Amino acid sequence: MAEIALVDCNNFFVSCEQLMNPALRNRAVCVLSNNDGCIIARSKEAKQMGIPMGYPLFKAKKEFKNVIYISRNFGLYHDISKRIILKLMSYTPEVEQYSIDEAFLDLTGLKKLYRCSYEEIIAKIKTEIEAEIGVPVSIGLAPTKTLAKLACEKAKKDKNLNGLCRIYRHDIDEILKRTQIEDIWGIGKNSAALFHKYGIYKCSEIVKQNDFWLKKIWGKRGLELKMELAGESANPVQSKIELPKSIQKTSAFSHFTQDKDYIKGSLHYHSHQVCSKLRKLGLQTEIIFVMLRTKDFRVYTEKIVLPEPTDSEFLVNQYADKLLDKLYDKNIIYRSSGIYADKLSEKASSQLFLFEDEKTKKAKKIAQVWDNIEKKYGRNSFQIGITKDPQEESKLHGQNFFS
Repeated sequence: MAEIALVDCNNFFVSCEQLMNPALRNRAVCVLSNNDGCIIARSKEAKQMGIPMGYPLFKAKKEFKNVIYISRNFGLYHDISKRIILKLMSYTPEVEQYSIDEAFLDLTGLKKLYRCSYEEIIAKIKTEIEAEIGVPVSIGLAPTKTLAKLACEKAKKDKNLNGLCRIYRHDIDEILKRTQIEDIWGIGKNSAALFHKYGIYKCSEIVKQNDFWLKKIWGKRGLELKMELAGESANPVQSKIELPKSIQKTSAFSHFTQDKDYIKGSLHYHSHQVCSKLRKLGLQTEIIFVMLRTKDFRVYTEKIVLPEPTDSEFLVNQYADKLLDKLYDKNIIYRSSGIYADKLSEKASSQLFLFEDEKTKKAKKIAQVWDNIEKKYGRNSFQIGITKDPQEESKLHGQNFFS
């Protein structure tokens, strides 16, 4: 029988900020979305004050005093997330990262390897993550992903569980009788309303339904949900990473602008993020798109087919600058920019170029040094000619505070 664990970091973005700045602990802290538009993460103290998720910053600052509002720092969050995943993989290679702060683990059979119970295994995982990395986590353990998610939510809400909850197979029926369908992973408001239409409110009622009827009203998802709730795994842990078909990086500016150099700097920043990810995945791109979005949300794009596939931001920047020259209009006010890499291929399977010029070789060496520095000191450890705007520059480093 399968034993699936879900590890979920508590208030992850805030926890990362508190890890880097201990003065933020036990304080009402909110992390803000791109361009500081709204709240995307809250400390438990902020939640207790009643600050809603997604609440606009300008309203929050008026209504909720003595709260620390912090611009998001995704570079920091990704680095800490990666450390947590590596810790989980030290227990089992069967790790599926579901999101930046959640991962499923298949622990089936590991109690024999570690010579302890499954409860002791997840308790050890929790202890080591919190002690070695410094981020609090909750862990749910159950026979399926859906039930593991339910167990994890219980671990978060019930203080008596100390962040750990296991759903045993013999307890599934009783738990489903007490669980509303809205509390199940994957069932949103619209899906819940659909089931309510047929008088279904408890999870136990879904398990009792006929397969043909479930498939008719909810398709394949209905059958898989029934299996998962009954303790039969319909979605096993997928540890294999599917390579993306394209990669894109976009963001809004801190303020509307007509400054071409400022826009060029933002494109170079996106280019590095795209190419860094290409190198990590062992990929190259053959087509580059540049996107500019205007103040009134009109979108303009230009693309270019590269003479040869690359993963170097130094080469991509040269072509991105040419595309910017085509797109840019000094009479237009812009709100955001982006870089798209398309037609990706694996470097291992690509044709080697025997007559690579010295410029290309130098660009590859510099990119490798850049990656090594970021690996040691964290993402955005250094940047080249990114922006002339101090506010935007500080935001990229996550150092823009509001109180």
